[in-house]
Amino acid sequence: MSDINARIAERVRKLRVEHSLSLDALAGRCEVSRSMLSLIERGESSATAVVLEKIATGLGVTLASLFDDAAAPPSPVARARDHRPWKDPQSGYVRRNISPANFPSPIRIVEVAFPAGARVAYESGARDRAVAQQIWVRSGSLEITVGQTTHKLGKDDCLAMQLDAPVTFRNRTRRTAHYIVVLAS
Repeated sequence: MSDINARIAERVRKLRVEHSLSLDALAGRCEVSRSMLSLIERGESSATAVVLEKIATGLGVTLASLFDDAAAPPSPVARARDHRPWKDPQSGYVRRNISPANFPSPIRIVEVAFPAGARVAYESGARDRAVAQQIWVRSGSLEITVGQTTHKLGKDDCLAMQLDAPVTFRNRTRRTAHYIVVLAS
């Protein structure tokens, strides 16, 4: 099992236990099968970003928090060596948490490389708590649909939104798009 998949497995299991949820209860909350949750918690499945987003929503946390090292001591500093990349097995997009793990802050920063032709559709809508998100495109272009509204973003464009509706990311170009995600909850 890769280091990042082990980290995700441990984090999902820890958050589920902290919320006093059985596998069945979490499965009901996030619409991911009990067997898939069990495989993810054991590190035997490389879940897609879409599945991980459903799990995060069911646990009442952001997707970014599932990539934190649960064993890392809280620190206000995140070192470059701590920014482990994770590749979505479905779309091929690569993300890295930039913010310090386990540090009590309402702000999270994530760096993403979104491949040419890639598409990811997060079906989760309303959450238990409000989460604001901003997407800052550093290079390339990106199409983001929030609910029924589509935004076309180019280099240095920034989109602010609430995570309260389904969101689809799409790169219709032949170049990888690089962007920064800032979340606040």
